[in-house]
Amino acid sequence: MNKIIFGLILLAFVCSLNAQQANKNAEVEVPVFNTSSGQVLGVIEGGVFVFKGIPYAAPPVGEYRWRPPQPVGIWKDVRKATTFCASCAQPGWPRGSEAIAEGSSEDCLYLNLWVPSSAKSKDKFPVMVWIHGGGFVGGSGFSAATFGDEFAKRDVILMTFNYRLGRLGHFAFPALNEEYPDEAKGSYAYMDMIAALEWVQENIAGFGGDPNNVTIFGESAGGVAVHSLLTIPKARGLFQKAIIQSGGGRDGVLTARPIEKANADPFYTVSAETIGINFAIKHGIEGTGADALAQLRSLSIEEIIDGGQESYGPENIPIYSGPILDGSLVVETAERAYKAGIIPEVPLIIGSNSAEVPAGFVNAESKEGLISLFGRFKKEAEEVYDPTGKTEFAEMLTMVNTDKVWAEPARFTAKAFAAESVSAYVYLFSYVPSSLRDRMPYGASHGSEIPYVFNNLDARWGVDTTTIKDKVMARMMNSYWVNFAQTGDPNGKGLPEWPAYNPSEDEILEFQFDGEVMGKPNPQKEQLDVIEKAVKAGVFF
Repeated sequence: MNKIIFGLILLAFVCSLNAQQANKNAEVEVPVFNTSSGQVLGVIEGGVFVFKGIPYAAPPVGEYRWRPPQPVGIWKDVRKATTFCASCAQPGWPRGSEAIAEGSSEDCLYLNLWVPSSAKSKDKFPVMVWIHGGGFVGGSGFSAATFGDEFAKRDVILMTFNYRLGRLGHFAFPALNEEYPDEAKGSYAYMDMIAALEWVQENIAGFGGDPNNVTIFGESAGGVAVHSLLTIPKARGLFQKAIIQSGGGRDGVLTARPIEKANADPFYTVSAETIGINFAIKHGIEGTGADALAQLRSLSIEEIIDGGQESYGPENIPIYSGPILDGSLVVETAERAYKAGIIPEVPLIIGSNSAEVPAGFVNAESKEGLISLFGRFKKEAEEVYDPTGKTEFAEMLTMVNTDKVWAEPARFTAKAFAAESVSAYVYLFSYVPSSLRDRMPYGASHGSEIPYVFNNLDARWGVDTTTIKDKVMARMMNSYWVNFAQTGDPNGKGLPEWPAYNPSEDEILEFQFDGEVMGKPNPQKEQLDVIEKAVKAGVFF
């Protein structure tokens, strides 16, 4: 009964807030704000100011392909920021169905803002910067599920942006080192992210934002990017808090590769430059000098995207590197930095979902094959993943993938932060709405928390299927994120207490399957302990 009363009270509050925003909307004018490049005109949507398609760097085309982001030019007239710009160039879906996805372009370095309708330049609203996922090869900064209306209604400025993807975002080639020797090379996607954060530092005060209270947050590849930004020296001071949603924390998932030759580490089997040369050869381009680079830059965008192909030929020759450890911009992997105690003084929220993916990272054909991957720890693994011998193989495979790739690395990261006395808060998102339980039989799947974080359920699931319980969960999760952006502590009035992570207690906050939210001992502890043992012993990759 108490849960029902709480839910009804919270729902009434949500409705009241929406009514208040509607009244405000009738009283405000279409906003014009200043940036360092000129004035921008926004729109009023959902009771807040919205600015769409503001350039934060020059188009990375022609001679600027595979160069760090270049400055934006100055415009004299008021620029209309009323339409979203193209997503960054990427393959169609399903992969290989199109050479390049419709609505994507190489000219894509734009950002979007959701700003409280009361905003004045003298205000100091906290700022949140969302880094979208998509495996570093897909995704967009203007998905409806990540619109920032609900953040802006609660006096938080939300920024989303595009960054270069695939071979445009991660590429190495010998001639690039000679062309501009003083420029960073390789991970142009990370350079874009840093440029977007530098834009915030230079411009957000004009929109009423506080450049000294910036929270970066991202999911999947966006979460991996947050790990990288926490460890990239050039990103220091550009943000004060960080949230990592299903972003792992250990090497092995979308992890950087050396830009030159492979080193003695067995994880690095081929250099990023070799992969770049492979791509040139695939397109009939010989050599590694300036002429070859000019030919690469003359390739059409469709040829660069190449339907998302990451390898070719019967030998599966690699032609896409992923993020690159270049030694200049990206100087270390997150795991190695954390193990060395290189932890920025940036409060952290980190967590994962209860049933991320059914396979793909850890693969096996049977229970026996799966358990055998644990080597000398297979008896312990069997006891925690199949204690009765009756667990479905599909469920076991889902749990091992989830724990190995996301849950254990999140705990590892939280331990590293706690060891350096930096606040960390760990969550487990297990909630599955009743309308989706036939599609998520084992728990919450990868990315299913996003509409709850943004409190944008209707955009993701549809109005007809959203229940009161779903809305309560979304309001609570959004509240934790807002509180954290404001103060560095997710706790607040009316919310179940979220304990700061303490390795000796191993307490987390779980958004439970049934809709209850509570701080509790980690329910995955035994599974994560055996994963951790196997990983440390090097018997489970």
